[in-house]
This record gives sequence, structure tokens and C-alpha cells, in this order.
Amino acid sequence: MNLEQLRALIRDIPDYPTPGVLFRDITPLLRDGNALASVAEFMSAEDKGADLIAGIEARGFFFAAAIGVQSKRGVIPIRKAGKLPHDVHRQEYGLEYGSDVIEIHKDAALPGEKVLLVDDVLATGGTLAAAIKLIHATGAKVTSVGVLLEIAALGGRDGCGHEAQDGAGLYRCQSAWMSGYDGRGCGNMKVSGIGTGSNSTWSHSQAC
Repeated sequence: MNLEQLRALIRDIPDYPTPGVLFRDITPLLRDGNALASVAEFMSAEDKGADLIAGIEARGFFFAAAIGVQSKRGVIPIRKAGKLPHDVHRQEYGLEYGSDVIEIHKDAALPGEKVLLVDDVLATGGTLAAAIKLIHATGAKVTSVGVLLEIAALGGRDGCGHEAQDGAGLYRCQSAWMSGYDGRGCGNMKVSGIGTGSNSTWSHSQAC
């Protein structure tokens, strides 16, 4: 499927979950097997050199698993606090009101392994930045980030770049197959996706 066909499967829900918020519903895309396979192929192609695919709870799991199967690469779950049974690294990150914590198993990746990190939405970038720090805590390195949608007005590329950049020059900035982005302000991070919500009225509470 091409990008326009994929975008057509993302449904706008006005005033959900609160008035003034335009929610992007990806469930029509998920129920279409050809669409899900196409997204996995697009995301996978952005970083064929990655050893592992990491997905952020919860919707990032859909795409991480699909990419893993499509490319025969293993998958790392990054979960909310208290959900993983073995020894973990944990990372707190800020929300619009308060904070949250995500975790990764300490042995999820080996030192030197390269990781493609995926999620459904890039909004403020806080969750993705925390996930990158977790992966780096294992000794592995995030080489690319793939998202289904970007809400460009919230400046998530800036957030990911500023919060997660470790000075090692691990990322490179490329608009890839995400439309509506001018390539500035993301440090050295490579971020790719299939659509942009730059005119969206999403609030920060819908952050990635």
C-alpha cells in the first residue's frame, strides 16, 4: 500500500478524550493486514542495520512486533513501571502534569547492539527521549526512531534531540518518508514516519 492509502486509514475523532482535542485513531489501520505489513516494511527499511526493534508500551508494541516478524529481528518491550519481572533500568520523564516512569530489562540488549526504537506518535518527545536513555543504559545504541504519526507543532524532534543526545554522534537527522518536516531542530537524530499532524489540535496530554 502507498502512503496516501495508509494515511486514509487513520481516522480523526474530534473532541476525544476531551473537548478541543483531535484524536488520531489508528485502529482502522491495525485491522487491515496489508496496511500493517506496509507500515512494518516502511519502518524496517529505515534502519536495516539495527540488530533489535524496541517498542514503547502500549501501541508501540504493535509496530515493533510487526517489524520484528517482517525483518526477522528480535523485539524489546519498554514498559510502564512494575510490569517487567526481571532486573530493570528505570527512567522518569515529565508529563504536562506530573511525571511517569518506564522500564527496560537490564539484559534486554547487549553492549554495542544497534536498536531501532518505534512508537505510534511523536508528540512532545518526552517518552521517546526516556526510552532512548533506557536503551543506552543497557550499553546498546539507538540508531533510529520510527513513528507512525508526528504532531509537528509540539516540537517532539527538539525534545528527543535535546534530552537524549549523548554527544557520540549516534543519530542523523533525516525527514525520510515523513511529510511536512523541514529537517531542522532535531540534533542528530534520525526520525521517520508516515504522516504529520502539524495542523492538529492535539493537546500535550496526547504525547508519545
